[in-house]
Amino acid sequence: MSVLAPDATDLAILRLLAEDATRGAAEIGRALGLTQPATWRRIRRLSDAGVIAGRRVVVDEAALGFGVTVFLGIRLAVKGRVSLEDFERAVTAIPEVQVVQHVLGQFDYRLRIHARDIADFERILRRRIMTLPGVGQVEANVMLSEERRPGPL
Repeated sequence: MSVLAPDATDLAILRLLAEDATRGAAEIGRALGLTQPATWRRIRRLSDAGVIAGRRVVVDEAALGFGVTVFLGIRLAVKGRVSLEDFERAVTAIPEVQVVQHVLGQFDYRLRIHARDIADFERILRRRIMTLPGVGQVEANVMLSEERRPGPL
């Protein structure tokens, strides 16, 4: 992977793809006044350089019945390479845990959990999270709202 400094056209392409990753090179090219081949070459170059790391679908969790998002801060009781690996292996196997972040600060990990409701979250917390290897202190924050800022940095 090489280092790439995107120019204004590259950034415009990234903005359009961030809004809708299903857009093709021809549509993006038309929006920016570029030909389809020129646009495709730029997208390919951004992908080859690792600037575009993938494309994904944004799913509306509420539409699927997941009405509660909780952020959990977890401090491990014992710290060490083995305990970190054991915890990470176990927590990534829990389907309701959508994001696992190893962080520096008050907690060792920050988890993003989607649950159907508070009772479902309590079940996940009691039966899955609190039984994980090495879990010490846990702090939960329920998300009230979220403002999304799609697009490149």
